[in-house]
Amino acid sequence: MRIDKLLANIGYGTRKEVKKMLKTGAVLVNEHAVKDAKAHVDPIQDRVTVHGELVEYKEFIYLMMNKPPGVISATEDNFQETVIDLLSPEHAAYEPFPVGRLDKDTEGLLLITNDGKLTHKLLSPKKHVPKLYFAVIEGMVTEEDIEAFRNGVTFDDGYLTKPAELQILKSGETSEIEISIMEGKFHQVKRMFEAVGKRVTYLKRISMGSLELDEGLELGTYRELTVDELEGLQNSPAGLSEETNE
Repeated sequence: MRIDKLLANIGYGTRKEVKKMLKTGAVLVNEHAVKDAKAHVDPIQDRVTVHGELVEYKEFIYLMMNKPPGVISATEDNFQETVIDLLSPEHAAYEPFPVGRLDKDTEGLLLITNDGKLTHKLLSPKKHVPKLYFAVIEGMVTEEDIEAFRNGVTFDDGYLTKPAELQILKSGETSEIEISIMEGKFHQVKRMFEAVGKRVTYLKRISMGSLELDEGLELGTYRELTVDELEGLQNSPAGLSEETNE
């Protein structure tokens, strides 16, 4: 890998800024100054330092974000703030992308990575794992709704959903529920409740397969996955539905 690309990817600046830094002799590779931006290095085998600080190279990053409402699940947009806009330059430099989507007004767990192989596995339409949501519902959720969801409900376009597990946490004029779905059609949770005459007023994803939202993360913040969390995703026999905009 070219030394300028390596340092730019890690967040030491743009390619142009890295080239200027190289000319100062601040970058050492195996204790020797490298001033040529085109010089190739092995980020795993070679020891690279910048101003005496050891460069720790990672090919992939895996981030868990507690997505806030009002932000779209996209890499870029000309008019709206995206989840990538919430990343620090250090992480944005890896050019990551959200794995699947959450609707603009939906909160909660969102995985962001630049690992295309893992993303493909997780988004394969042939592989489905439970995605668990907490929701506030306008209207009284009943045992009849539980049974309807267990059998699948029909959308206004005629689509019959796969079975979903619905748990009532609080029932009244305003209800609180948890719902586990095995697919991810566009606005699925909202459309399922519309099919039984009710409206979702708040929606939050709290888990996705083996990955659970860290409740210590405030809205709009994120952290890197732990080793155990990453291994859980990598070793999972199944992934996510390709469409995950609820």
